[in-house]
Amino acid sequence: MATWGLIRETNVKHWDSYITETHVLAYVEGTYEEALAELERHARHALAHHPKRRKRRRLFRDGDDFLMVVDDGAWRSSGTRFTAAELLEDTAAPAKPTNACEPTKESMDTREATEPEPVDIMPSASPSEERYPDGVPVKPKWLGRTDLP
Repeated sequence: MATWGLIRETNVKHWDSYITETHVLAYVEGTYEEALAELERHARHALAHHPKRRKRRRLFRDGDDFLMVVDDGAWRSSGTRFTAAELLEDTAAPAKPTNACEPTKESMDTREATEPEPVDIMPSASPSEERYPDGVPVKPKWLGRTDLP
């Protein structure tokens, strides 16, 4: 399955000029048609929730892209483009474990069905150590030590 990024490009005023801000709205794993359907949902939601001071908002479809044009009632208008693009590489993606060993057919057949031994999450405390109901000691172990600065 391919991973698709739903991207929004918006022209915003920066000092005395305009710049284009690009944001990834969401990721969709599946077919391109599923990504386009989700992209249209995002575009329509943005159209409905754009600031109220604008006089006119229009949503266009240009092939597989969506374009929202917003008029502010004067001579100026702004545009926002919504695009679905396939994710090819992500440098900040979580790393896949390299030391993970997948079970082989031989290891699955020779493995015995035994129950794992229970692990004691909370070590047993000495009888004189007072604890809160959640198991945290009332007096920390470092309190009263003379070898600490």
